[in-house]
Amino acid sequence: MPDVTYSVILFYKYVDIRSPQEVRDWQYKLCSELGLKGRTLIASEGINGTFEGETKNIEEYMKIMKNDSRFADIQFKISLGDGQAFPKLTIKVRNEIVTISLKEEQNYDPTEVKAKYLESEELHSWIHETQKEFYILDMRNYYEAKVGHFAGSLIFDNLKNFRDLPDILGQIEHLKPKTIVTVCTGGIRCERASGFLVKHGFSDVYQLHHGIVTYMEKYPNEDFLGKLYVFDGRVMMGFHTDSKDHQIVGRCDWCGVVSENYINFNTDDGERKHGICCEACIAKGVVKPSQKSYYSWR
Repeated sequence: MPDVTYSVILFYKYVDIRSPQEVRDWQYKLCSELGLKGRTLIASEGINGTFEGETKNIEEYMKIMKNDSRFADIQFKISLGDGQAFPKLTIKVRNEIVTISLKEEQNYDPTEVKAKYLESEELHSWIHETQKEFYILDMRNYYEAKVGHFAGSLIFDNLKNFRDLPDILGQIEHLKPKTIVTVCTGGIRCERASGFLVKHGFSDVYQLHHGIVTYMEKYPNEDFLGKLYVFDGRVMMGFHTDSKDHQIVGRCDWCGVVSENYINFNTDDGERKHGICCEACIAKGVVKPSQKSYYSWR
């Protein structure tokens, strides 16, 4: 009997969806029939999802999606799974497919206000072959960037949630006339973040098309240092992490030693937390890891 292989897909599409609830019901039925687990948000503005399943069933899901004119040009990001990435299937209708909750006067249509796409090959060329002045802005939450990031990128310790995006404007005001490249995991947060910067007067904004995961796949262990934080049971992913070129950039929150060991834990007052803790600190009992999941799909 052949070994079963699993794949994880990550995808999004800003597209007009007239009946989000109908699409939600269709997606739930389809994924249930294919045995997929994961989570998806559906809104009138589009779809944002990630699933894991047997590779043959993931391929069937992508085939069905590409036969729908609304989703035919979705760029699926595919990576190796282990069958344990998600505990269940969750598909919800929401107001936004990535929560940013901007005030009414700050809001905009992300299909109309957007940055220029920069392909992975172009960014690689900018980094290695040109003398172009540009700045990489990491649009992920700070705890994601702690364990992996582009060398020399700007990381914001006050960006604890994507809803905090307006709070970083004052820190980058001086970059308004400069060339900026926004980066995030799969691209969807950059769709919103780069448009937000354009709306606020930044004159030359690009976003890394298809996200960090695509860049890492093409150029493993070159410019993106460490591992990529992902919101599933794997917690982190990398390519050729056993290579001598792989660098560990994360540091234990307790002792500061280099570590990629992200754990869930409870504080003394019962609050659930998430952080990097090396094996030595765990052995000393400075923190007690929890098996409960820290994150839920909000």
